[in-house]
Amino acid sequence: EVQLVESGGGFVQTGGSLRLSCAASGLTFDDYIIVWFRQAPGKEREGISSIINRGGYTSYADSVKGRFTISGDNAKNTVYLQMISLKPEDTAVYYCAAMYVGTNVRIGVPTSDEIDVWGQGTQVTVSS
Repeated sequence: EVQLVESGGGFVQTGGSLRLSCAASGLTFDDYIIVWFRQAPGKEREGISSIINRGGYTSYADSVKGRFTISGDNAKNTVYLQMISLKPEDTAVYYCAAMYVGTNVRIGVPTSDEIDVWGQGTQVTVSS
């Protein structure tokens, strides 16, 4: 069974930092793009960052570029999202997701429609 489990969410003040983790199981890590999405109340789910572990290709949405960093640990089948300089508008449920790509390279952050597997989500709340 393919499974993605997020952790690391929480409550932080404006300007603070958090690191989210996404532990993947049941899949060949290198064959997938791992994507971080977020969804704030009343808003659409937004893809904010992705990584292709084979080659280490990364992509970011403009809303997080320069503040968030995605990285992967192949030995642990885990992807991280380091978030700094957090703002109240970063408050959302953050989801880890996977899209199968095999040996292909996919440029840019995938959309929700392209996702094959979703995690359960972790809440991030940034106070003003």
